[in-house]
Amino acid sequence: MPKDTVSIPIERIAASIYLIRGEKVMLDRDLADIYGVKAIALRQQVRRNPDRFPPDFMFQLNEAEVGALVSQNVIPSRQVLGGALPLAFTQEGIAMLSSVLRSPRAVQVNIAVMRTFVRLRQMLATNEDLARKVAEHDRQIANLYAHVERLLRLPEPAKNPIGFRLYEQEEGDA
Repeated sequence: MPKDTVSIPIERIAASIYLIRGEKVMLDRDLADIYGVKAIALRQQVRRNPDRFPPDFMFQLNEAEVGALVSQNVIPSRQVLGGALPLAFTQEGIAMLSSVLRSPRAVQVNIAVMRTFVRLRQMLATNEDLARKVAEHDRQIANLYAHVERLLRLPEPAKNPIGFRLYEQEEGDA
């Protein structure tokens, strides 16, 4: 392994990939940690190059999204963010970071991150059959549940009482 090669466990990168707004993204603080730079320095480089980061490459989280990350224990508290709303980078945005963070480590980190995204995509593709089977199972369970609900809503059949019926006296017969 060359001296300037960075070894980052795929598990570490995969654990930093979140699904936000329907996109698989990594937060600026996690990327900064992996790149070995401060989050503020990473954000500064991105802000200096806005043309390289269109909305489908990077977006800023809103207060509600940050609150959801805190409530899901993705981040321990809002204070971890240093008062700033985090930037979320898609796979393309992460690839673009190598053009603004020009260090040998940045190149190696980008390679590791891209390989992680590809590996995750491959795992999803190989598990597609399993996902289809789970979806079919879920549909069958939903059908069963609907059938049981229909049965529970049916009126009870009229019951004929067994035994003698006592006739009540009419009001004027007493």
